[in-house]
Amino acid sequence: MKRVTLKEVRELSQQVLAEVEKVIVGKRKALELVLVGILSDGHVLIEDYPGLAKTLLARCFAQVLTIDFKRIQFTPDLMPSDVTGSSVFSQRTSEFEFRPGPIFTNLLLADEINRAPAKTQAALLEAMQERQVTVEGRAVPLRPPFFVIATQNPIEYEGTYPLPEAQLDRFLLRLGVGYPAREEEWEVLGRRMDRRSDEVRLQPKVDASKLLAMQAAIEDVYVADSVGLYMVDLVSATRQNPRVLVGASPRGSLALLKLARSQAALLGRDYVTPDDVKAVAVPALAHRLTLRPELWVQRVKADDVVRECLESVPTPRAEDAEVRRPAG
Repeated sequence: MKRVTLKEVRELSQQVLAEVEKVIVGKRKALELVLVGILSDGHVLIEDYPGLAKTLLARCFAQVLTIDFKRIQFTPDLMPSDVTGSSVFSQRTSEFEFRPGPIFTNLLLADEINRAPAKTQAALLEAMQERQVTVEGRAVPLRPPFFVIATQNPIEYEGTYPLPEAQLDRFLLRLGVGYPAREEEWEVLGRRMDRRSDEVRLQPKVDASKLLAMQAAIEDVYVADSVGLYMVDLVSATRQNPRVLVGASPRGSLALLKLARSQAALLGRDYVTPDDVKAVAVPALAHRLTLRPELWVQRVKADDVVRECLESVPTPRAEDAEVRRPAG
């Protein structure tokens, strides 16, 4: 695998975003967050109402990144073997042969993941965490890169099952897309009229080996002690907040670290600043919090709690982030 520099990571990332923006209009921040999640080698959960281009977004990234792509439509009758695959008896060899399921891919789109019951949702857990699938006692590794982009409707929407906390925690970040502005929605309609077709073909900008090299380059992004402790203090603040029943775990701290480094690389820096941490804190931490039940009535959201923590935890000086480790 040929190494790439952080400068190349930024240039390639901008090319990828520009190409995807030919289809997804006016959602630059959401696209950046998805790409930051991919560069961090993590899984992304997109939660929003139907019709807001969640599925289209995943397909566009698969096209531009030139990676293998499969989609699973989650339904109440979907079985775990429909996700992982199963062994089938072959009359030709008189033996059972394993037939891989759609999870054996680079980018798996788990569409409307909260339409399926918990047993089927749990079929993804091992693959998401261990990057392997165990079928009939045999562990089958998933080839890199592998990441899941899952979509779900809000949990109060009819006919959905809330994701188990253990699976929610496996997603590196969660985000929403949101409705477009008036002018943006008209631009969507105008582009559809111009191309005279629903289908959109995007140009490839990165391949699988280049993507792996970009992910490896993120490890070169420096994190000063002061910024690292700022991340730890933010996560600790979620555990101490009186509105929270269960705060973010150390996995949340690791997610914050990975995403902040990728955010810095996306902006062309080789070190993390407090602003990088703030930019990814809500998507990285909010879905890991369990709020006190009485707050449902008050319509308090986990996003609000993370923002409270951002306001209460002292921010380190930006110049401290640039200080390098002593040589040797």
